Amino acid sequence: MNQPHVHSDEERRLTLISVMIVFLLAAMSQTVIATAMPRIVGDLSGLHLYAWATTAYLLASTVMVPIWGKLGDLYGRKPILLTGIGLFLTGSWLAGLSGEFGDLPLIGGGMTQLITFRAIQGMGGGALFTTAFAILADLFAPRERAKFSGLFGSVFGISSIFGPVVGGFFTDHGTVTIAGHLIAGWRWVFFFNVPFAAAAIAMILWKMPTLPRRGGGGIDWIGAALIIAAFVPLLLAITWGGREHPWSSPLILGMLAWSAAALIAFIYIETKVREPILPLELFSNRTFVTANGAAFVYSMAFMGVSSFLPLYMQVGLGYPATKSGLTMLALMGGFVFSSTIGGQLVTKTGHFKPFMIGGGAMLLIGAALLCFIGPDTSTADLAWRLLIFGIGLGPGQSLFSLAVQNAVPFHRLGVATSSSQFVRQIGSTMGVALFGALLTAGLASELDRHATENPTAQVRKLDLGDLQKMALDKTLHPELAAARAADPVAVEMERTIRESFSVAIVHGMIFSLAVLVLGFILMLMVPGAPLRERETVPPPEAAAEAAE
Repeated sequence: MNQPHVHSDEERRLTLISVMIVFLLAAMSQTVIATAMPRIVGDLSGLHLYAWATTAYLLASTVMVPIWGKLGDLYGRKPILLTGIGLFLTGSWLAGLSGEFGDLPLIGGGMTQLITFRAIQGMGGGALFTTAFAILADLFAPRERAKFSGLFGSVFGISSIFGPVVGGFFTDHGTVTIAGHLIAGWRWVFFFNVPFAAAAIAMILWKMPTLPRRGGGGIDWIGAALIIAAFVPLLLAITWGGREHPWSSPLILGMLAWSAAALIAFIYIETKVREPILPLELFSNRTFVTANGAAFVYSMAFMGVSSFLPLYMQVGLGYPATKSGLTMLALMGGFVFSSTIGGQLVTKTGHFKPFMIGGGAMLLIGAALLCFIGPDTSTADLAWRLLIFGIGLGPGQSLFSLAVQNAVPFHRLGVATSSSQFVRQIGSTMGVALFGALLTAGLASELDRHATENPTAQVRKLDLGDLQKMALDKTLHPELAAARAADPVAVEMERTIRESFSVAIVHGMIFSLAVLVLGFILMLMVPGAPLRERETVPPPEAAAEAAE
């Protein structure tokens, strides 16, 4: 077997730094906008389109992941990475200019401009995510790769911590006047990507080696189109279902049916084309199936917990937004610590399975402990539970992808890596949707119970939008909170909401625990093969056969 090209330490180091920069930017783009959105909506006048600024990025980045992975296999990582950074930069710059020039032809006003440009940014972000891990696989053998995979997991955790902080800082303090022109602070949330991404482009052009292509043949354009046709309506259905439209509405059911039909067509096409965008042969690989299945389940649980716990702290416990953000540092701190240490230990020992199991067991304990929170839980009590949850979560975030890369053929690294990222993002979206649906149902049930027990109580049906508005009002309009505190009826209603929401959040935690039990079972089924000491490439004739 031939060995791949040996790259110099300087090439690998500078490439790693540049890839980590763009990975951090792509990860922060998912979180940095959250604290800026109230001000953006106020400036661009599009409250009814509030959620689309996030949804557009998520949709575009998710559906493009397997396509970018396959393109990287065919044409090499470097041009695909540069293309992704270019799209990400373009989307970032245009998003920062949204509404500056009035209505635009075809696109419309400022809010629809932002949504359109966020979709462009998301297309580039999908390339950054999947190509970053594929480049890591190209430059480092599996055993050496483990410590860097843990480092990338830490970067993801750091972005979750600092993204909202950066967004809030620019929004509150970034407004400046340049040459007589006022630039709103929230625009820097997008503009700040530009210099960092430009520096990464320079480093990539200067020092990143041209990595060998892993496959041959052409693009499966029909398969790519069917991926988009299958997963865009699926993601929209699980995002809208139970919130903007009932799950039983014709729109939601129609999108789910369309998604299923497109998925069946995709599977059929992939069995017929010479160079499928997602080779179905990978599903005969036990490690590929079980590790990706576990990653899907873990992402569901993680995003459900991390998305709604801050809301619980603000509405259910009455914490201000800053305090809830600081409390979440316990989860992310544990995540960063265990991800980094776990990667180092895996590299040292050459075995990932023991650390994967240890992290999974710790995660189950943390999820079980979060099932016992309530309206009187203290900050310290919640923080240590979140710390255990975060410590358990860290190893799995990097080791599942590592296990897949260690088990697939050399020429399938790109598509296998992108599949791992793809199932994570689908799992994250489904986790938020299902957790939110359970939360809404549990809250409605508890409020009905309070209304039955005390018919004079002024309680009303609330959905997640109402709860998010309540949390936002506490931050932006503290004078209203002070006025309600002097009104006995408002105080009683708030107490009822706090108690009801605290019960409802526990329903979501029990769901997460049940999901994680399934994930732990799948994780136990992942073969514990030792990590390869070095990567090998197939001889020319084998590569030619793989391309045919």
